[in-house]
Amino acid sequence: MNAAGFPLLSLLTFLPLAGALFILTLRGEEKVVAENARWTALWTSLIVFALSLILWFRFDKADPGFQFVERLDWLADIGITYHMGVDGISVLFVLLSTLLTPICILASWDAIQNRVREYMVAFLVLETMMVGMFCALDFIVFYIFFEGVLIPMFLIIGVWGGKRRVYASFKFFLYTLLGSVLMLLAILLLWYRAGTTDIPTLFQHAIPPALQTWIFLAFFASFAVKVPMWPFHTWLPDAHVEAPTAGSVILAGVLLKMGAYGFLRFSLPMLPHASADFAPFIYALSIIAVVYTSLVALAQEDMKKLIAYSSVAHMGIVTLGIFTFNAQGLSGALFTMLSHGVVSGALFLCVGVLYDRVHSREIARYGGVAKIMPAYALVFMLFTMASVALPGLAGFPGELLVIVGAWKINPWVAFGAALGMILGAAYMLFLYKRVAFGRITREDLRGLADMSPREHLVFAPLILLAVWMGVHPQSFLSFFEASVNALVVRHEAALAATRLAGM
Repeated sequence: MNAAGFPLLSLLTFLPLAGALFILTLRGEEKVVAENARWTALWTSLIVFALSLILWFRFDKADPGFQFVERLDWLADIGITYHMGVDGISVLFVLLSTLLTPICILASWDAIQNRVREYMVAFLVLETMMVGMFCALDFIVFYIFFEGVLIPMFLIIGVWGGKRRVYASFKFFLYTLLGSVLMLLAILLLWYRAGTTDIPTLFQHAIPPALQTWIFLAFFASFAVKVPMWPFHTWLPDAHVEAPTAGSVILAGVLLKMGAYGFLRFSLPMLPHASADFAPFIYALSIIAVVYTSLVALAQEDMKKLIAYSSVAHMGIVTLGIFTFNAQGLSGALFTMLSHGVVSGALFLCVGVLYDRVHSREIARYGGVAKIMPAYALVFMLFTMASVALPGLAGFPGELLVIVGAWKINPWVAFGAALGMILGAAYMLFLYKRVAFGRITREDLRGLADMSPREHLVFAPLILLAVWMGVHPQSFLSFFEASVNALVVRHEAALAATRLAGM
């Protein structure tokens, strides 16, 4: 239990798993079981989200340390404990995970008609893994959740995906697993040197600069694939295109943040010297990702592929901000991670609305949608503008802070980040123009129904967040501030100590 005597983080982590086990016990006629599975998954995820709001209201923004801490001896003889806690870097990603899960379940209500029970079980297990990963304060516990995410997502893509779903799911699984094996070796090396896998304890453990290089590369192999950074991104477009709509929402909204979170949680505080040494390399990869994948997005004819490549470009801005090592860049990276989770998730849902009606994601298949689906066109436009970082919407504050942080490092690095905003406007407005405007050239489009009440309900919280984050970003940035400042001070002190020792 934590200091308050209530294991809130464990409840948040394992309640979805309890809901999944309950769904597995359901018996009866297939249609009845499917309907009960939907409602059980929805209510379970809503209860988890309601509980996660306690983190929001009770979190002490002035405390840079870990809060709601829980610790339990697990494999104490070898220095492994069940240790959970959240700080300013992780707390809002727990909320993002618990918010997107019920939205995805609602979005799948009519779209998924086969093996509904198994689908809902997979989503609840996925929620357990996501929340547990952001709360874990022991490396082994973190690794279990970090890798556990692969299993339900592999099934979601491989069972309920498109025509090439098996290829896409295996590619996703193998890419991410290969890098994670190297991370496990690095974790074992840290355990061998320190005698523990406790993350806060390892923060205080001095690692020689020469060894930091090898550990950094092992972590990089895992986190770069998860982000994904260029050129390790090739699994992402296939996974997005073949995944069901809700799978794409979680993949873009939460799973892509796991790699960036790993850099923030482990690479910067534990490996400050190696992080500083590899920063120019990260800048180069990030700017290539921003420019190259934006140009590739411009050439796409599939809506999902275009948004998938835009995700790689946005995450390039995130990694660039992380390795500026200053408060503006780090805060901007964290804010961009959150805003991208909301906006990209909503964009995939927008694609899903059309796909459910027409069963095509080809951009050329549409045109003039605004005339027959005005409410949908308005929602799509709002999230398009948020994606291109229009001031007043979610995408702007984070990218602006990253540019400011990058400018302090090098104006050319800042220019590379700013290119993302310019090119982002090009490919997103290209998409919106071709889908929403123009003449209706296909007769079957004239009868399309506008958004249903359920679809309005799905988009409502995302619209609220997109506007709230753009109009009042400080209400989110204040959660990061203390933890980011502490991380910057720690990083600078470590580098200063090394310079002093060298002198």
